[in-house]
Amino acid sequence: MLDFGTINELFGSMSHRGDTTVAMWRCGNDWSTISSQQMYGRVRAVVALLQQWGIQRGDRVALVSENRWEWPMIDFAVLALGAVDVPLYQTLTPEQMGYILRDSGAKAVFVSTRLQYEKLLAAGEIPSLEHVAVLDEGNFENATSVPDVLTQAAGLEQPDAAFDALLMETKPEALATIVYTSGTTGDPKGVMLTHRNLADNLRYSTDGLRIAAGDSSISFLPLSHGLARHLDYAIYGNGGKIAYLPRFDDLAGAMKAVKPTIFLAVPRVYEKVRQGTEHKSTGMKKKILNWAIGQGKKHRKELMEGKTPSALGWKVANKLVYSKLKEAFGGEVKFWISGGAPLGMDSAEWFLDMGIRIFEGYGLTETSPVISRNTFDGYRMGTVGKVIPNMEIRVASDGEIEARGSSVFGGYWQREEASKKEFTEDGWFKTGDIGKLEDGFLSITDRKKELIKTSGGKYIAPQPIEGKLKADALVGNAAVVGDSRKFAAVLISPNLQALQRWGAQNGVTTKDRAALVKDPKVIAQYGSIVKGVNAGLEHHETLKKFFVVADEWSIEDGELTPSMKLKRRVILEKYKDEIDAMYGGA
Repeated sequence: MLDFGTINELFGSMSHRGDTTVAMWRCGNDWSTISSQQMYGRVRAVVALLQQWGIQRGDRVALVSENRWEWPMIDFAVLALGAVDVPLYQTLTPEQMGYILRDSGAKAVFVSTRLQYEKLLAAGEIPSLEHVAVLDEGNFENATSVPDVLTQAAGLEQPDAAFDALLMETKPEALATIVYTSGTTGDPKGVMLTHRNLADNLRYSTDGLRIAAGDSSISFLPLSHGLARHLDYAIYGNGGKIAYLPRFDDLAGAMKAVKPTIFLAVPRVYEKVRQGTEHKSTGMKKKILNWAIGQGKKHRKELMEGKTPSALGWKVANKLVYSKLKEAFGGEVKFWISGGAPLGMDSAEWFLDMGIRIFEGYGLTETSPVISRNTFDGYRMGTVGKVIPNMEIRVASDGEIEARGSSVFGGYWQREEASKKEFTEDGWFKTGDIGKLEDGFLSITDRKKELIKTSGGKYIAPQPIEGKLKADALVGNAAVVGDSRKFAAVLISPNLQALQRWGAQNGVTTKDRAALVKDPKVIAQYGSIVKGVNAGLEHHETLKKFFVVADEWSIEDGELTPSMKLKRRVILEKYKDEIDAMYGGA
């Protein structure tokens, strides 16, 4: 079990492992490594820069970057001084970036690339901002070059008593980071997390996950998101190494090169893997795939218990099919983690039948982030596992999950009234999620604010229905609508690449997206998908109408959060006319 009181203690432990590799990064076609002593020297060099700037304990320092090895270097350096880091998603617009920098009162900011630097220039006046540094090489007016700063790092790699003492000056109750919410329901709010919040969450959430020295992971989910940063800390604390991947499109190649032992992704990544596997399986390959899945279903009980079936049929299926899927992940993964959003039961069962047990967990930025998780010794598919020991939960009369414990945040930055609204009168944090607790295992059914209430008074949870729709390769995303309406309907965002392939195979050759989604054959195919999902729903949940939009929803276009959850408010506004049309007019 990890036993650190602060993230600084974790870094201190990590940084004195000599030439042990702690980080990897892509350099051309090869992967370069960074040892713990090299990371130590580079962090010290950045700390010297921050001290030169006059950064004091409690000052806010922002970081706007893709996932790259410099991210933890800046993070550890800011925390080493007792300052507060403010991570920003690299997908933010200049307006959004400016809002967070002004709201947090950031005194300095590190940006990764010229694109981020130019967005900063376009963000408008930021009165508190005094210093800017850029991670990439190049000439940037009025900005410090981080590569130039790191030329001094080699001389700082040996242990330094004064620096190590500085690390220990920060106490567990000190503010460590302000993480801004994704703003799905309005302006983002800054979640204040202390070192104790983060350290306690690491200690108790990773117990039972068997993370050990020598383990490795690919860091590709945004580090501005609490879960990705949390896992990186856990691997560093346990003596593992992390390969940083700035571009999601490079993930397939990275998995083969790095061969990670731990794989963390949001559900959409798993859904894409499933869709890709099914799409490539045609003719005899499809028959073999379906047969192998059938073999897996016969042994679900054993697989859920983490056992390897001994039946001949399962062994043959493993050699022909399951092992090939695992090889796509690098062939060395010992456990798979899903977080950030609910993993649909259909996808969980599909992967289990393929011999892959996905560990789901649950939490929020406000809970540092983990509340519950499945483990090797406590696993139940379709749940988010058992509550970690330093946390408690209760289910309110309306089904909302409430939590308390040492991982719960203290409030939102400069939002005292908003903070009060998030807690009950007796001090429990209101998660906004609907769920239930059975035999110690927690299940999440939906977001409280996203429950749909029809004009007939029936409640519908949209996420499970959307998950069933997304199990089909032709569905990129889906948004169930129907609040205050007579019935439920759905907007479908297609997987355009898969749809175009399907069209070519079925005589629909148009390249125009708008024409493609309106083709009668295409509409009939999506109608068949909706009909199949409806077959497993209660009468009041069934989708009476659907509309296929011509857009693939994305983070960049604003329909999805950085953790790939739907921004329903944005979607409802963007497709207001289409929704009205499904209900016969406004």
